[in-house]
Amino acid sequence: MQEKYHPQTIEAQTQAYWEQNRSFKATEDPKREKFYCLSMFPYPSGKLHMGHVRNYTIGDVIARYQRMRGKNVLQPMGWDAFGLPAENAAIENQTPPAAWTYDNIRYMRGQLKRLGFAYDWEREIATCDPDYYRWEQWFFTRLHAKGLVYKKTAAVNWDPVDQTVLANEQVIDGKGWRSGAVVEKKAIPQWFAKITDYADELLRDLERLEGWPEEVKKMQRNWIGRSEGVEIDFPLVAAGDSSRSAAGAPPTGDADNAALRVFTTRPDTLFGVSYLAVAAEHPLAQAVAAADPAVAEFVRQCERAAATGAALESMEKKGMPLGAQALHPLSGESLPVWVANFVLMSYGSGAIMAVPAHDQRDWEFAAAYDLPVLPVVYPPTGDAPDFTVAACADKGVLRNSGDYDGLDSVAAFDAIADALAEKGRARRRVHYRLRDWGVSRQRYWGCPIPMLQDESGASVPAREEDLPVVLPEQVRFSGVRSPLQEMPEFMQARHPQTGAPLRRETDTFDTFFESSWYFARFCCPDNKQAMVDERARYWLPVDQYIGGIEHAVLHLLYARFFHKLMRDDGLLDSDEPFTRLLTQGMVVAETYYREERGRRAYFNHREVETERDAKGRVTGATLRADGRPVVVGAVEKMSKSKNNGVDPQDLIDRYGADTVRLFVMFAAPPEQSLEWSDSGVEGAFRFLKRLWRFARDNHGVRARLRQDAMTAAQRERRRKIHRAIAKVNDDIGRRYTFNTAIAAIMELVNALSREADDSANGQAIRHEGLTAITLLLAPIVPHITDQIWRRLGHKQAIIDAPWPRADEAALREEQATLVVQVNGKKRATIRAAADAGEEALKDLALADGNVRRALADRRVARIIVVPGRLINIVGK
Repeated sequence: MQEKYHPQTIEAQTQAYWEQNRSFKATEDPKREKFYCLSMFPYPSGKLHMGHVRNYTIGDVIARYQRMRGKNVLQPMGWDAFGLPAENAAIENQTPPAAWTYDNIRYMRGQLKRLGFAYDWEREIATCDPDYYRWEQWFFTRLHAKGLVYKKTAAVNWDPVDQTVLANEQVIDGKGWRSGAVVEKKAIPQWFAKITDYADELLRDLERLEGWPEEVKKMQRNWIGRSEGVEIDFPLVAAGDSSRSAAGAPPTGDADNAALRVFTTRPDTLFGVSYLAVAAEHPLAQAVAAADPAVAEFVRQCERAAATGAALESMEKKGMPLGAQALHPLSGESLPVWVANFVLMSYGSGAIMAVPAHDQRDWEFAAAYDLPVLPVVYPPTGDAPDFTVAACADKGVLRNSGDYDGLDSVAAFDAIADALAEKGRARRRVHYRLRDWGVSRQRYWGCPIPMLQDESGASVPAREEDLPVVLPEQVRFSGVRSPLQEMPEFMQARHPQTGAPLRRETDTFDTFFESSWYFARFCCPDNKQAMVDERARYWLPVDQYIGGIEHAVLHLLYARFFHKLMRDDGLLDSDEPFTRLLTQGMVVAETYYREERGRRAYFNHREVETERDAKGRVTGATLRADGRPVVVGAVEKMSKSKNNGVDPQDLIDRYGADTVRLFVMFAAPPEQSLEWSDSGVEGAFRFLKRLWRFARDNHGVRARLRQDAMTAAQRERRRKIHRAIAKVNDDIGRRYTFNTAIAAIMELVNALSREADDSANGQAIRHEGLTAITLLLAPIVPHITDQIWRRLGHKQAIIDAPWPRADEAALREEQATLVVQVNGKKRATIRAAADAGEEALKDLALADGNVRRALADRRVARIIVVPGRLINIVGK
């Protein structure tokens, strides 16, 4: 072996071997257990960031480990290549998005290869490739034929900066998730996919996903938002003809008795209703706004706010009376109707019965506008809540509710629902927060929606033989308007049967449409004749999926839906796409800044000199350029805006890929945030150099171990080796606590390095330990271990070596440590032969001086022995 560790040379040699031998090419083999490991593919933004490196290193370690366990592993990589960043960059730089995207893919592919990830690059896909998106176009036309996609004019979230529609999930605190612009409401024709048809199955199947984090499943349950309740009609009175008509006729069809229909999950609180409220988009509010300028202005403000469910809890509750009254369906009492900013048109009917005593949002609104608070549900025992301070949403026993007083909430639900149904004023319903998925976007760089429109406005799907509808890649931009709208050669088409003129759809798919099925295409990316084939049935579902928790709704719910659509079309035979899900934490780092002219100017950590306390915490910092202080800000997610990122390429060039991989796997458990540390990277590099020296000094040892001649010290040293094998196997294979696995390996390296036993058995044990260490580290640092493995005399590459197994005989302890208790209190600790019998253990315990003193003159009534752990003496 060469004297010193040179990672760049080692890594180049190892990667060349992998590429020449197509080492990671996956081939279907029904005789072997398969393992499909997939990390969420990246957007080709130009450069990898440390979040990418962490995500893909986790996936690569799992894939390599499973390969060494003998499984047939597929680990592919591709590019989520469509989307607004490419288009915005093209507008800014006057570069076509396709050219920008393909250049970025080339560069980032090189970075991934430098990190040594075990990808089957022959399966690489890019979602902007017509060979990929033609199949989602084909599938969309099939969904259209089955009525699972449709077009309608709808009020949508409009991003005025990006000039496109956003799904509800893409609106964060009322702002666009990419642009940060305040989102507006706008009514435009949109294409939708009927995800609501699958709401029950999506909810039910969450219970089967035992390998998913409970937090993610909870987020999906909340987003689907299944509610069992009652739809109640409140007759409208004294609102004028226009308002009655706008509210819609009641079930009887009597327009003179128009009703406001609400959905509630708490009919037991019906007698606590003190007002009703509707959303700004509700027909009643729209009708009143048409005649009342003040109401019209309020409605416009609500629409501009584009409130989503997540924002409602914290926003200030505002509203206006509509001048309409509704009748309580049981008591006949008159109730005022308001328009309120906290009512969503997308939930239920867009109208609510407000019960301030038992709903906090209703209470806050009532407090703001001095509306009555009417408590009707009380705890079955104990003091009543103070309803003047806050609402109490707990269920309990009814009061102030007429004939229903004394019933508990569950019984009152049924009794009141039945009474309303008998009067024809209510019906039981199941409602969902989930709404159909709006899949069309008004921007250029995306997959063209394969639909055409005739002169009457009817939609006609593109014929299969005309697919793909190819997106023109050589385009020029003028502002953010899609250049497709300026290209008659793209827009103009003819009806395939009649020859009548048709207009091609210029909207493109939401990019989540492409990422909702890529996992299936990886199974058979070379198939030119079908979307997927029998190879998808071999590989799917994905055994391990890795990605950020921020995709819990945006991506994971859509992917589950798409998988079920493909299953129901006969393309797949499994119900769910991902068996296990690992959501890795963020990579965070310290921030440094100065206030300049009312704005913060951030500095990268390499630009500052820091002072730290004994625990390594930053206590002060100065800018290297001028020596003046800078503010030490919060530890935040690495980002360009905070200038606290670290360039992975710089680290690879300085330390090598193995150091980067080792650090990101050792610094924190995968689900927790990883706080960046330059000293931690240096520490990882030092360990690899120490490992290299240990291997260099011991790789040539060829002594044969004679187990029958081992000393007690040698047996203990060998036990440490096999104890480490057992722990690392459990940490990586079951627990995914890679950091503790690495710690155990480091401890073993240190223990064996300190040992000076040069006897034949001593050398043999050191060689056995080095072999185990090399195998255990192979998934984490594959380059250095490959080189050490070869120096150990192995002909096969370490990627083809089997995972080490712990020797059970070596693990058996020769002596056991047992705690001795007297009447439940610890009195002594004794050492005994591991195979000592019960009577011998009792004698040893009774012979201990501390035990004898604790017993004093008491008689031993009985002795309980827990082998290998505990002796409990009961004295009387």
